Amino acid sequence: MSFFGKLRDRLFKSSSKLGDGLDAVVAEGGESAGPDAAGGAAPEASPGEAAKPGLVGRMLGTQPKRTLDDAMLEELEEVLIAADLGVETALKVTANMAEGRFGRRIGASEIKSLLAKEVAAILGPVARPLPIYQKRPQVVLVVGVNGSGKTTTIGKLASQLRGAGKSVVVAAGDTFRAAAVEQLQVWGERAGVSVMTAPQGSDPASLAFDAMTKAEAEGADMLLIDTAGRLQNRADLMEELAKIVRVIRKKDPEAPHNTVLVLDATTGQNALSQVEIFQKIADVSGLVMTKLDGTAKGGVLVALADRFGLPIHAIGVGEAIDDLAPFDPEDFARALTGAEG
Repeated sequence: MSFFGKLRDRLFKSSSKLGDGLDAVVAEGGESAGPDAAGGAAPEASPGEAAKPGLVGRMLGTQPKRTLDDAMLEELEEVLIAADLGVETALKVTANMAEGRFGRRIGASEIKSLLAKEVAAILGPVARPLPIYQKRPQVVLVVGVNGSGKTTTIGKLASQLRGAGKSVVVAAGDTFRAAAVEQLQVWGERAGVSVMTAPQGSDPASLAFDAMTKAEAEGADMLLIDTAGRLQNRADLMEELAKIVRVIRKKDPEAPHNTVLVLDATTGQNALSQVEIFQKIADVSGLVMTKLDGTAKGGVLVALADRFGLPIHAIGVGEAIDDLAPFDPEDFARALTGAEG
């Protein structure tokens, strides 16, 4: 199965929710559209026929269409907001979709295609892989709230970098949770990379400093630093993260060279506030979004791209090593909207 096929399958909650919503908008007040066998006007639909926008409608050749007017646009906006695109992004997208088409009759498949095009246009400029620099070691600080998938993301990223021929050192900076350290050690063994640890409860900033020294001594290409999960409303935890950044910069004023924020897609619009807070504390340079396979809130990625313009390096759609995939805006847009591939 192609990655697009996998992505659509993994995003079934988001795409089915959004697709069903778009179908319903057209069906409400829609009219059956399709010529009869003689090439004349479409036959009059039975009372329930216009509400069959899916397979049955296609088989009958009577996919409903509806005039794109203010009422329909308002309903489209509501569907997009419910899909976690956010109010501002939803208004922008529907306005672009209506341009040059207002007053025309339009079907669900065309709406999905138009929506996918608008979503891809928003996501295209931010779809960028993690940049690799000549600097050795390149320090990548990975941050996020509790349960966002940081540790798993680091393990997968380390494996992929190792597969690309890079020498990698990982620092288990979540020194407060033994389970997180053990999980990272398991991933390190799988990936064939060194994982540096410290006794439970140790100062994570000191570990980060020591890990930089180790990576420099070994001539490593990449140093990936895990951090403890932070709650963005806990000032003490965020200050601790700021301390890690300050200590790293004592060793190398340009470090960290990347600060990657890992976001859990199931949090929906809460991801927006997470980006705002972490940007202030740790100067976030890029995003990874995980758990897109377990939520109907995949649309929040569009809202994030529209508001912040931060690079989206990768998305996670499962637990396997190859389920951390480079972010492809067109594939994602089609999978999210249920548009034909």
